[in-house]
Amino acid sequence: MAALKDRLRTDLTAAMRAKDNVRKATLRMVLAAIGNEEVAGSAARELTDDEVTALLTREVKRRREAAEAFRTGGRTDSAENEDAEAAVIAEYLPQPLTDDELDTIVTAAIAESGAESPRDMGKVMKLVQPQVLGRVEGSKVAAAVKAKLA
Repeated sequence: MAALKDRLRTDLTAAMRAKDNVRKATLRMVLAAIGNEEVAGSAARELTDDEVTALLTREVKRRREAAEAFRTGGRTDSAENEDAEAAVIAEYLPQPLTDDELDTIVTAAIAESGAESPRDMGKVMKLVQPQVLGRVEGSKVAAAVKAKLA
């Protein structure tokens, strides 16, 4: 069983004992999403820590987008709730990369792949994505690669 999934379950139990409703509800939603992902497809399977991290990254992104939509619609109370959920989920993600660290990884991947133009972006992304999983949003990675190849 994935260590990250075990940590989520343990923290859910602690949140229930502490009567921390936001944390409890958020962790339940995350564990439900993990369960749905595990049974999706033709056969049930156990998610690895990397797959759980990718799922957590998607969940944080969803919460941030929803918070922005609520703010645009003038529903600040709902936006604050989404922000609180995103903060809880973000605690389980690896430390975010700095721009310099991302730049170093992208530069190394370009050298390794031999990429020379924006047409080679896919080759570079294939090398970079596993290294930055859960630490940087994909759009930021794509922008850094595009800037280096331009």
